[in-house]
Amino acid sequence: MVHISMRTILVLSLMVTCGASLISACATARSLSATAFSSGETQAVPTPSSTPSISPVPGIPEGKVRPAECAGTWYPGDAETLRRTIDQLLSQVDLQIGPSEGTPIGLVVPHAGYAYSGAVAAAGFKQLEGHAIDTAVIISADHQQPLSQPIAVYPEGGFTTPLGVVPVDAALAQELMAAEPKIKADIQAHAREHVIEIELPFLQRVCPQCKIVPILMGTDDDETINALAAALLKVLPGRRVVVVASSDLSHYPSASDAHEIDAATLDAILTGNVTRVRQTIAQSMGRGYANLFTCACGEAAILTTMQVTRGLGADTITLLRYANSAEAPGGQSEQVVGYGAVLFWHYRPPDLTPARQQELLHLARTTIGTYLESGQIPNYQTPDAEISRPLGAFVTLKKGGELRGCIGHMQADTPLWQTVQKMAIAAATADPRFPPLTRAESDQVEIEISVLSPLNRLDNVEDIQVGTHGLVLDYHDQRGVFLPQVPVEQGWDRTEYLDNLCLKAGVPKGCWRDAAAKLYTFTAVVFGEAP
Repeated sequence: MVHISMRTILVLSLMVTCGASLISACATARSLSATAFSSGETQAVPTPSSTPSISPVPGIPEGKVRPAECAGTWYPGDAETLRRTIDQLLSQVDLQIGPSEGTPIGLVVPHAGYAYSGAVAAAGFKQLEGHAIDTAVIISADHQQPLSQPIAVYPEGGFTTPLGVVPVDAALAQELMAAEPKIKADIQAHAREHVIEIELPFLQRVCPQCKIVPILMGTDDDETINALAAALLKVLPGRRVVVVASSDLSHYPSASDAHEIDAATLDAILTGNVTRVRQTIAQSMGRGYANLFTCACGEAAILTTMQVTRGLGADTITLLRYANSAEAPGGQSEQVVGYGAVLFWHYRPPDLTPARQQELLHLARTTIGTYLESGQIPNYQTPDAEISRPLGAFVTLKKGGELRGCIGHMQADTPLWQTVQKMAIAAATADPRFPPLTRAESDQVEIEISVLSPLNRLDNVEDIQVGTHGLVLDYHDQRGVFLPQVPVEQGWDRTEYLDNLCLKAGVPKGCWRDAAAKLYTFTAVVFGEAP
């Protein structure tokens, strides 16, 4: 038995990611290697003959089922170990959007061996749990021999993993090919390519009923990207689908350079602007980073997914997780590959009826009074799902129409009612601009609650809608926040809004014009007590 070091596994992973090998690195590694998929211990890896066998599958044409090429090398080769590995990875990440919070429409997830990128991929696929999805359209770049056509679809049959066969949505694949002549059926193009297969065990665990449409792109020119995006937008509306871009990020820079390069790429993706992504990648490639081969091997897949998800109604883009291969056990920092998980989704605002608003306002007032009297937080429980959703919120206190305290929590990681309780206490006792509220004074303040949407990276300041958008500014480790109602109350126009946001962050007016300034928008459901 031959054993191979984690360093060698990394080299094999890097080689196939950049397409340096014209044969299947999965098959090559299978015949050579042993690695750990969860604990870091070495274990024997099946030889090619031990690849999971393919049994006839009802409804799938015989001979159209692709065997698992990477099982036993890039991920565990037996079903029980694979299931346990994936479930463990999924258990370590949070579900950002349940069915009540919104709808996942697209993902960017990595496609390296699970020892390196499995945790990042899990952060993405976790967001599909509990959602009604019939088909995953998985797009990636060809890493093997050049395709004979710009876009190659696996048109029917299925893909095998140790967990079973994932069927291809043949009807959707046929519609897609009929919608665009550049899209051709090409089973052979997929035969030894790892970038679709590596995602499937995760999909099988979070969406076991899902079919797939596997797509490889042989070029990253705008014409091909736009053609595929247009075809998908022609056939996908009305279907319960998720679009998945299978792509790693920077290839082969040092770990420190990778953090810088990948942060820029991910920040551009978060703007939703495909032109900015193109420009950012071109700038990074031109800066002379040592050993930088590419900023995203699946750039075309990412750009296509950005266009399609926007067309399907995604209004929010969230970075879920980032890592690079140096962070894995045995990873090397001299040359690394970056991995990111990004979610494109449609946010559903909470249904805060007048009765629910009054409930939250009463809770805030009761909490402040009890805390100021006894230092205790009143016990509160509710069966109401809407005010139990994890949501960020600000609590604002005003006295005689003037601000008396305002503290908020931006992250949607706590039930709304609990966020309101905590922020009510903080606004009353911990706003550094004011002395703590007294119990007697608490009866003289009016309470206002602002329930926040997720943050969205702003691409163009012209898109700011004064009175609708709250703003967050990040600038050289300084941060400022304004709620949507603030510029209206102050009578500011857009420029005044931005300038005062800079001052709020403790930096000079006009800082928002600097390329280093990052702006984020959010909306809020705002309600308060009658004066």
